[in-house]
Amino acid sequence: MRVLGVDPGLTRCGVGVVDGVAGRPLTMLGVGVVRTPADAELGHRLVAIERGIEEWLDAHRPEFVAVERVFSQHNVRTVMGTAQASAVAMLCASRRGIPVALHTPSEVKAAVTGSGRADKAQVGAMVTRLLRLDAPPKPADAADALALAICHIWRAPALNRLQQAHAQHSVRKVTR
Repeated sequence: MRVLGVDPGLTRCGVGVVDGVAGRPLTMLGVGVVRTPADAELGHRLVAIERGIEEWLDAHRPEFVAVERVFSQHNVRTVMGTAQASAVAMLCASRRGIPVALHTPSEVKAAVTGSGRADKAQVGAMVTRLLRLDAPPKPADAADALALAICHIWRAPALNRLQQAHAQHSVRKVTR
């Protein structure tokens, strides 16, 4: 399974591609950051993020895109920018028919480190170890994008089974 992880942000949008399956060693295929100038007009920044994500989709042809689920923060301006960048990533994937999964920050941290309260350094250290890298990817947005991809690879089989069970249960309710 090849997954593009996206850690959305207007100034730095982390992107990382991981290939593998649960229970086997994972391989990093690429990691980086799509950057936009903080003083640029919002529309231009969103277009730049779209172009950057499209380039990653073209170059790596992922089967899934995992995006960090936007959660409420105290700074409304920050959460709005994150939500807008997140929507661009989902749009780019959906336009191509690529399934999108949303994972919360605590879900990603728990999957990668074992603790939903892990700090950025712990996430970076585990990403480095799991992908057998020489050093943690910089900036932290890049490491977070890889963590999202890893989380999805590890959680996708269980999520698929849950969705199938829910669908079967719904069919049984309708046929009764």
